[in-house]
Amino acid sequence: MTDVAVLVGSLRRESINRKLALALGKLAAPRLNFRIVELGDVPMYNDDLFPNVPEAVLRMKREIETADAVLFVTPEYNRSFPAVLKNAIDWGTRPYGQNAFSAKPGGLVGTSPGGTGAAAGQNHLKSVLNVVDVVLMGQPEVYLVWKAEDFTEDGTIRNDHTREFLQRYIDRFVKWIERTSEPKTSAQADANGTN
Repeated sequence: MTDVAVLVGSLRRESINRKLALALGKLAAPRLNFRIVELGDVPMYNDDLFPNVPEAVLRMKREIETADAVLFVTPEYNRSFPAVLKNAIDWGTRPYGQNAFSAKPGGLVGTSPGGTGAAAGQNHLKSVLNVVDVVLMGQPEVYLVWKAEDFTEDGTIRNDHTREFLQRYIDRFVKWIERTSEPKTSAQADANGTN
């Protein structure tokens, strides 16, 4: 099975973007295994911490490195993406030569209750993901206007139109990962437990 490290840009317990990630994970199973990467315990990026890198940072990097792909699920804060995602990206790309995101197939989605569905935040994040070598899928774009009545607590999508739209995204993401994945080295395969 293809493992996807999912980075959610909201730490709130009832985050609608986390709910979107769970709903997408249900649609993706069993072709993709979504693993939400915990970001709340990762300290703010600071070069001074490198002599003794915090375990939360090492864990986060391992989870990204061993995944076959990454999915960013972001809200929009002040027409940009949240600091928690920028912090994860900064740690994930350091130190030089140890970029956990390098050549990873990636996707980007987001939701908000506003009419633009996190579009400005996603567009800002795209420019950063391209710089850090995420092989980002460009289409289809998911700027979802959140409607709580369309989702159950366990991530089931009630609205047929929304479910079909998100299923098309997942179907394309599966193909994108297959098309853009670099062959794994034996060391990577061992780390993933596939050898």
